[in-house]
Amino acid sequence: MVNIPFTILFAVSMLAFAFSVYKKVALIRQGRPTERTDRGGLRTAAMLINAVFQKSVIRGSFGFNHALLFWSFLVLLVANGEFIVNGVFPRVSLDRLPEAFHHWLLLAFDIVSVLVLIAVVAAILRKLFHPLYKESRTAEAFIILGVIGALMLAYMGIVAFQVMIGWVPWQYAPFSALFSVVYAGRTTPVEVHQLAVFFWWAHAVLLLGFINFLPYSKHMHILTAIPNVYFKLLDKPAVPQRENFEEVTNLGAESFKDLTWKDLLDSLTCTECGRCQVNCPATLTGKPLNPRTLIHKIKENMNANEAALVGEGEHQISKDAVWSCVTCGACMEVCPVFIEHAPKIVKMRRNMVQMNSDFPEELLNLFENMEQRSNPWGIAPSERTKVFTSIKAQDFNPEETEYLFFVGCAGAFDSRSKQISLAVAMLMDEAKVTWGTLGKDELCCGDSVRRLGNEYLFEQMALKNVEMFKARGVKKIVTQCPHCFTTLKNDYKQYGLEIEVIHHTELLDTLVRDGKLKVNDNHKKTVITYHDSCYLGRHNGIYEQPRNIIKAITGKEPVEMERSKDTAFCCGAGGGRMWMEENLGTRINVNRAQQAIDTNAGTLCTACPYCMTMMSDGMKDLNTKSIYVKDIAEVLAESVLL
Repeated sequence: MVNIPFTILFAVSMLAFAFSVYKKVALIRQGRPTERTDRGGLRTAAMLINAVFQKSVIRGSFGFNHALLFWSFLVLLVANGEFIVNGVFPRVSLDRLPEAFHHWLLLAFDIVSVLVLIAVVAAILRKLFHPLYKESRTAEAFIILGVIGALMLAYMGIVAFQVMIGWVPWQYAPFSALFSVVYAGRTTPVEVHQLAVFFWWAHAVLLLGFINFLPYSKHMHILTAIPNVYFKLLDKPAVPQRENFEEVTNLGAESFKDLTWKDLLDSLTCTECGRCQVNCPATLTGKPLNPRTLIHKIKENMNANEAALVGEGEHQISKDAVWSCVTCGACMEVCPVFIEHAPKIVKMRRNMVQMNSDFPEELLNLFENMEQRSNPWGIAPSERTKVFTSIKAQDFNPEETEYLFFVGCAGAFDSRSKQISLAVAMLMDEAKVTWGTLGKDELCCGDSVRRLGNEYLFEQMALKNVEMFKARGVKKIVTQCPHCFTTLKNDYKQYGLEIEVIHHTELLDTLVRDGKLKVNDNHKKTVITYHDSCYLGRHNGIYEQPRNIIKAITGKEPVEMERSKDTAFCCGAGGGRMWMEENLGTRINVNRAQQAIDTNAGTLCTACPYCMTMMSDGMKDLNTKSIYVKDIAEVLAESVLL
């Protein structure tokens, strides 16, 4: 026998659902190609760990409640699958399984249904009284939660009827058996049967309606989250894609079609949980950028088939939002479905800079200085050699020196950062580490111009550097700047350079542990807090080495700030923002400086010249003299050389 009314309803709803999904897939396919199918084993493992076992979800606020809903839905897939098949073919049912197995299956369905109801109530209460962000209180959110709860109640109503007529022993559906109280007021078998039929059709309509609503809501992530996690970036950091200047006529991302298909899949996968925005330094300091709404705008722009991504339209992203990003990676670090926010912003900047010369005025001098003299200040290259006038620094020679000390622009030209360069050099000398420099031939690595969207200039700089490193036989590089570090180590792989790049905190940690640097008691009473550089920490996973050095210096762990390690707050200089004015909202560096002051530490240690500048300026803005700002290398030098 076939249930004709339900079969018709099911067929129509599945056709509608298939058409809706087809339209979304067609939109995604308009994106540019990108390779995300390599290393299938790693991808499958990441998918199982983060999507199925919900590791990335649980680590965040209220994550276990969502994980409970997800796991419950996996169990209820069996129950709903049987409901649909039985709805079309009434004689096909799970009760044809061995009786004991069937009963235990029913018990699992019953328990899970109650767990879902509890999770739904918890989610509603949270949205009402303690939402992660106030905009999450939407009608859609409450409707979806209401539908899920109603589905559970309808299912329990069906099972309660089956318990009443003896089809299901109450011991295997104890919670649904309690639900049979709704039948108590029915005086005749016909009325009881009518109520059971109502529950059955309510469940059918709610289930099929819920499925068809998914492609038009943020709950599309139910369909896209698992594949999106499978196609995630497997490596850190998220290195910007290289442009093909010979084949691509429209550089960067002008419209959604210029983004990759993975970018567009990201936009459909966003759960709008809000974790990104409560960790974004731009959002938290009143900037126009909100990573959650950024992804939402891309989705709406794609759905509306807009011609341009950036603009002032309803479905467009404002220029101020694009230029507010510090590429710190906080949004990507906390996203439970591994959406890649910052790379999309870099692509938009590329189009604005390279196709339209549309960028903040203060960047004009930066680009000219980089192009003409390969440093942000436009200082003569010959000045690079003056940083080591007080000590002997030889030119790099692969036969005589193990490391190339890539001093960096800040380390060579900025008066404060020169002291850090000198401290690193003196510590290497003390440990008998052989090193040399490129002197006036050293060029900027190009980190800032790449993150600011001037990809053509970056490529020219990268090619020159790669050629120089290969010609001089460089095998190992040590640098004091995390931006130089990550660019030389990661970005330059796109240009054929596979080389060992070490940050000075890594090298110094090794030298201390190996006993090549002997620490005295100069700072044993000093209380130190440490600021994690985004490009050293989140982007490259270097958290413990700086802390090991501090522990060796003081004999105790550093005092941690409110936000540290993978949740650390940016100094505000990343993504090229070092060279731009901060006129919108409050200053990021002042916010971070206050977090350092709140620890009551006597010294704030940094491990990045940008962070050094921003934290020092933040302390001046707060008019405080209660805390010193020093690089880890400087504090270590005071504990080793004095």
